[in-house]
Amino acid sequence: MTLQLAQETGGAGKNDGGRAAFVLGAMGAVYLAAEALGYHINAVVLAIVVMIALCLLRVPVAIAMIVAALLGGLHAGLSVPEASAALNDNLLVGAQVGMTYVMIGAFAVALSRSGLLELLAAKISARLGTDAAATGRGVKWTLFGLFIAASIMSQNAVPVHIAFIPVLIPPLLGVMNRLRLDRRVVACILACSISASYQLLPMGFGAIFLNEILLVNANQVGNPLGLTVTAEMMPKAMLLPVMGILLGMVVAIFVTYRKPRDYRMTALAAEKAGPAVPVIRPLQLVATFVAIATAIWCQLAFENLLLGAMLGFLILAAAGVFRWSEQDDVFTQGLRMMAQIAVIITIASGFAGLLTATGEVAPLVEASAALIGDNRALGAALMLLVGLFITIGFGDAFASVPILAPIYVPLCLALGFSPLATVALLGASAALGDAGSPASTITLGATAGLNADGQHDHIKDSVIPTFLHANIGMVICAWIAAMVL
Repeated sequence: MTLQLAQETGGAGKNDGGRAAFVLGAMGAVYLAAEALGYHINAVVLAIVVMIALCLLRVPVAIAMIVAALLGGLHAGLSVPEASAALNDNLLVGAQVGMTYVMIGAFAVALSRSGLLELLAAKISARLGTDAAATGRGVKWTLFGLFIAASIMSQNAVPVHIAFIPVLIPPLLGVMNRLRLDRRVVACILACSISASYQLLPMGFGAIFLNEILLVNANQVGNPLGLTVTAEMMPKAMLLPVMGILLGMVVAIFVTYRKPRDYRMTALAAEKAGPAVPVIRPLQLVATFVAIATAIWCQLAFENLLLGAMLGFLILAAAGVFRWSEQDDVFTQGLRMMAQIAVIITIASGFAGLLTATGEVAPLVEASAALIGDNRALGAALMLLVGLFITIGFGDAFASVPILAPIYVPLCLALGFSPLATVALLGASAALGDAGSPASTITLGATAGLNADGQHDHIKDSVIPTFLHANIGMVICAWIAAMVL
């Protein structure tokens, strides 16, 4: 459903090809004019601008990153073999994280086969959505609490990412319609809760973002410059930026979207209001909880989410949650769900490695530091806004960290930021725009659930509300964190 939605909302119009040619032609003309006038364009700046432009022109993110990285390398004087080698040699770190994503995807699909989410949705819908009592305030706050809890668990305790949304939300649309609940507030709750949980809690996807990506890249770039950060510092550094996200969610609930909004009670919503309760055999129920507990234990004991997801997948298969012969099919579905993220993260490591190989990161940092001077407040604000601009282009915070780290870490050290402030700026700059990007899996997942009856627009009802409420508060609180940490 999510992939289909991405195609529907991101499909190019008949004039997009002409616009793309015009924009690329204009960029080429500016580049040639600058070179002719003797102005040297920094290879890192060139690569990032080209990557963002290609993403905005709806070129696949993976292709945009490869093309931009190679152009930056060639502009810096590297030969094609040298640029290709620099790109390929740095794919390994990203590939390790990407494989974890693939295994989590397989585990998520296997969990969905257990019927637990359908059972939960059916029980809630049957209990809350049968009569006029479903118009009470208690029902609304129960739903809000459910959405927050499910979003947090989907990133940490039961790492299924956005797979729960198209299963949990549609059966509750009838209840939400009777409550006259504005679906935009639900989109904000889902986006803010998901974003906050993986940025703050070091389990599941949080362990990947904080420890395997943010920590690794900060140390990889910072160690030669004298910066060393530890895993214990990650949640401390991200606490204030996350408070900004949660503040945005509170504003959406109590201010922006508190007024009732009417939706048509479509046949689909009426049908979903009372779905059949799935029957789950006791053995499958026990096996599901054992698989979840095993995945959590592997994270806590070995800090290995890949191993936990794999063991959980095998436990569900052995217990008959799905047929043994269907393992390939389940794994393939999980691969499809996470493939885009895994590929982007893998290529992002090569992108960052090639930018470093150009040798133009240091001159860019020096020029930026000279421009900013001793004004750390201005430097922090600029880094956050640039990070927002980059991440909004392709909608993935996990892939943004390797791109930003080679520039942001040296710049933070040059401006005198502390290790905690450096991590806060890097992590927040990468995460800004993840919730609110048209291409983000978070906003696509929210639309996939809330638009099940065709009454929730992806851009107007998911992208714009989540962008405003998840990012404005985060920019302010991340800037404060950079100043006080």
